[in-house]
Amino acid sequence: MDVIDKIRKRKAVVAIIGIGYVGLPLASAISKAGFRVIGIDTDSGRVQRVRDAISNTVGGTNISSAYTGQSPRSLQDDEMIILRGLAEMDFSVTTEFDVLKESDVAIICVPTPLSKTKDPDLSHVVKVADEIADRFHTGMLVVLESTTYPGSTEEVILPKLSDAKGQQRVVGRDFFLGFSPERIDPGRNDWTIANTPKVVGGVTSRCLEAVESLYESVTDQVVPVSSPAVAEMAKLLENTFRATNIALVNEISLMCDRLGIDVWEVIDAAKTKPFGFMPFYPGPGLGGHCIPVDPQFLAWKLKELNYDARFIRLATEINMEMPNHVLRKVDETLRQAGKSLVNAN
Repeated sequence: MDVIDKIRKRKAVVAIIGIGYVGLPLASAISKAGFRVIGIDTDSGRVQRVRDAISNTVGGTNISSAYTGQSPRSLQDDEMIILRGLAEMDFSVTTEFDVLKESDVAIICVPTPLSKTKDPDLSHVVKVADEIADRFHTGMLVVLESTTYPGSTEEVILPKLSDAKGQQRVVGRDFFLGFSPERIDPGRNDWTIANTPKVVGGVTSRCLEAVESLYESVTDQVVPVSSPAVAEMAKLLENTFRATNIALVNEISLMCDRLGIDVWEVIDAAKTKPFGFMPFYPGPGLGGHCIPVDPQFLAWKLKELNYDARFIRLATEINMEMPNHVLRKVDETLRQAGKSLVNAN
């Protein structure tokens, strides 16, 4: 029985590497679909907390709920709901990569941060690819979900698996490889893994079939694309769209401040237009795991190709200036109230 048949019959064992804000909800969704799921994480403390159903999140609420109209939910509460559910499913968690020897599917959900020079740091992905290659067995399906630059799946992971254990393996025959970008928005209860369309790309047509069969079991709509690079680029487009539009509205807020106009009233008026406009909101800069980072992957890749991603560079400059702007506004407001920034709380 090949991996596609195993997936369709819910006989496949699925290993999820990285059980953070992406891997944990994915483990929950795949477990609910009837698969045996094994979570792997090198953080022994995190592993123990998951076993004990203790949240790894330190409070916090999804601020976007204020703009979507949904009821805000604590990120900690959100994680506890997942942990309690996993405790009742065929799910286990470990720090040992040897469980890959009995796994049919390996999904990589590890961090891909930026270095101090804003270069992509794929060291976690590389390490995991090496761990999988060391425990390679014929017929495995490997899926990368970690956000990265276009071409990463085939440039970084494919060579390691093709030469696993010093033997030449043929992708699409001896193993299957694909990319499917995560679309997790922690704390939301309106858009989940189940009802958020899942983009998938495979190195070969057979790889694509394997990746599709996996995600068709957990989500309502799978969106196949022609290659992993297209799927990788789609993810970067999604988050670059957000980063640049946030930068635009942040600059509009700076303009409104100088013009003496209430930017919030302006946005409320503009968003009554039923077409051609989508509201974004100003803030003290960019936060989270994705929006400040992902556009830089694209800019870095294009720099390699001697292209300057000017729009991304300008958006980054504007967003990076917002903390200073907010600090100046706080200082100004306190002074108007006859208070000093030093002694304020």
